[in-house]
Amino acid sequence: MPSISNKGISMPESPIRKLVPFAEEATRKGRTIYQLNIGQPDIKTPQAALDAVRNHTIEVLAYSHSAGFEGYRNKLAAYYEKNNIPVKGDNIIITTGGSEALLFAMGSIADAGDEIIIPEPFYANYNGFATASGVKIVPVESKIETNFALPPIQEFEKLITSKTKAILICNPGNPTGYLYTEEEIKQLAQIALKHDIYLVSDEVYREFAYDGVKHFSIMSLPELENHAIMIDSVSKRYSMCGARIGCLVSKNREVIQTAMKFAQARLSPPTFEQIASEAALDTPQSYFDEVIEEYTSRRNLLVEGLESIEGVRVANPKGAFYCIAELPVENADDFARWLLETFHYNNETVMVAPAAGFYSTPNTGLNQVRIAYVLKKENLQRAVEILKVALAEYNKK
Repeated sequence: MPSISNKGISMPESPIRKLVPFAEEATRKGRTIYQLNIGQPDIKTPQAALDAVRNHTIEVLAYSHSAGFEGYRNKLAAYYEKNNIPVKGDNIIITTGGSEALLFAMGSIADAGDEIIIPEPFYANYNGFATASGVKIVPVESKIETNFALPPIQEFEKLITSKTKAILICNPGNPTGYLYTEEEIKQLAQIALKHDIYLVSDEVYREFAYDGVKHFSIMSLPELENHAIMIDSVSKRYSMCGARIGCLVSKNREVIQTAMKFAQARLSPPTFEQIASEAALDTPQSYFDEVIEEYTSRRNLLVEGLESIEGVRVANPKGAFYCIAELPVENADDFARWLLETFHYNNETVMVAPAAGFYSTPNTGLNQVRIAYVLKKENLQRAVEILKVALAEYNKK
């Protein structure tokens, strides 16, 4: 029998989706599952985006430019300008989701065996993208005790070698919900300039910033013109996860020219989704104001509920719609599977994402879970009640 590649064997499983078979079996048993494991917003997609596809006049569904429609890129640049991100349309390559943008970035700046430093816990698929690109992730640990703030800059300095090509952050963070301050971004910028490496920022949750705190982008720093690469996506901003439209943004012409080779190799991003995404840019600020108010309320309810459970510690997120909770269990992976396979409370249970899969360091985060507060408040409250009962029962066995 032919063998599987070493790369394929080492490709990590998604901690977010690997429990799906157990959830499907629980559903077949007639159980209601409150899905706290995945960041799929229940907020309605802007009507303008849906109408743009519904009312199209396309007769031939043709390729677009490999960089995406010029009109969309220019309109996107205007949106960034309004958010203190001064870029032009030719600084942008439209991609098939933020995922492809990350793959293009890694492929453009790093060779096999090169290193990228990432504060952990981090978005689990960074592991997958790094494996696919032959890149080594070098983690620097942030801690729940400090709400997952940026680790001391000296910790980054210790890890930089001749193989280091970039520092990658997610701002606001998935899975922590941490929102980096302007001062923290400037600290990272200085270290990128000092060591002549790239600073890559995944900013797909930009609009989701709470408590009056504003998001600060790496693209707002003119001194980073040749060092900054921004990753973005419509998935969360407009509740359009299924559209699979993202982008890579950089003022470094060599980065854009190199990424274009990857873009040309995959031909073009999807057409209908670009039409929807361009129309979504007309979404009024009132839409985001309502969304922020709703998610702030959900966050407060969730954090308060989790803190009321004995033995649970939770970081208070300032952005995105996730939090990391530390549970009074030895192995959150075992607990999450037990919730689906064995446990139910009045025929209901919850689904969480074990947090160990969001770390690169082995045996880290074993008693943590990521929770996405993307459910309506009454469902979140019920999920917390079920989780409290489940922890008490689990710890008896």
